[in-house]
Amino acid sequence: MAGSVLGKALATVSFSVALASVSVMSLGCRSIPAYRNSLSSCWFHLNPIIMSGSNGAKQDSHNKARTSPYPGSKVERSQVPNEKVGWLVEWQEYNPVEYTAVSVLAGPKWADPQISESNFSPKFNEKDGHVERKSQNGLYEIENGRPRNPAGRTGLVGRGLLGRWGPNHAVDPIITRWKRDSSGNKITHPVSGKNILQFVAIQRKDCGEWAIPGGMVDPGEKISATLKREFGEEALNLLQKSSAEKREIEEQLQKLFSQEHLVIYKGYVDDPRNTDNAWMETEAVNYHDETGEIMDSLTLEAGDDAGRVKWVDISDKLKLYASHSQFIKLVAEKREAHWSEDSDPGCPGL
Repeated sequence: MAGSVLGKALATVSFSVALASVSVMSLGCRSIPAYRNSLSSCWFHLNPIIMSGSNGAKQDSHNKARTSPYPGSKVERSQVPNEKVGWLVEWQEYNPVEYTAVSVLAGPKWADPQISESNFSPKFNEKDGHVERKSQNGLYEIENGRPRNPAGRTGLVGRGLLGRWGPNHAVDPIITRWKRDSSGNKITHPVSGKNILQFVAIQRKDCGEWAIPGGMVDPGEKISATLKREFGEEALNLLQKSSAEKREIEEQLQKLFSQEHLVIYKGYVDDPRNTDNAWMETEAVNYHDETGEIMDSLTLEAGDDAGRVKWVDISDKLKLYASHSQFIKLVAEKREAHWSEDSDPGCPGL
């Protein structure tokens, strides 16, 4: 009943992704498979992206979610032109492809059952037991018992590789340090004159693209715990360490993740795994090792879903997975670090 009422209430609303403004807070406030995968304080906080009414969607805000073939398959999406992305645009001929991966249909613990199963009654737009089905961007519409992607059409229905109907919540820990010379001095860029910032990047095994380490939030898990767990597993290969090594690494990670941090972004992500009925949302958080001492005590080693891991200089030359380049740009802006050789690089869009 709730889903039906919500669907009617939002029938005239269509959404597109837009970047919200940045609000400054005081220091006093303080992969395939990627399905298994609140911060109380921050310095700067990027408000959740606003899903604003629109008859369409910006091409760069809903582009990867329309690409073919669908990741890990040969499935081709139905083509969705830019002017037909928004749900407000009437399109009676729209005939999206139905696809849910076999690995999802097998019923692993990280995945929902099919909507058609009699014992499955998800509470969309609510906290459903330990499963968070609320979107970070507000209410989403339910149509024929299925949640509808708030950013628009993707050319594919079902869940694809995603375990949850509706929002699939992830986190992206962005770990940074200043690039320094052999004497320990910060290195500045010769054109911009700003200090060069570095972040820990992984190369994803599923698609080969470089990305921010991260993964899915387990049901009932705190965001802060997910951030630390995913970074440890993907960038430090924590799962393969001995008990003694794990304790030593976790002590250093506790120092890093107990520091002041920046909540860079919360909300919808333009991800190639998205469908009309399932989509990725993330919380990207920056933890900065100002002196470099904590990270210098840790050895980067790829693990879990990562094929490679390394420190990468931050600049506008980066080409990263999903919307990760935009997140990294926001970090550079907040840390007043080098990003572009242009004098006015402008504001990032998603």
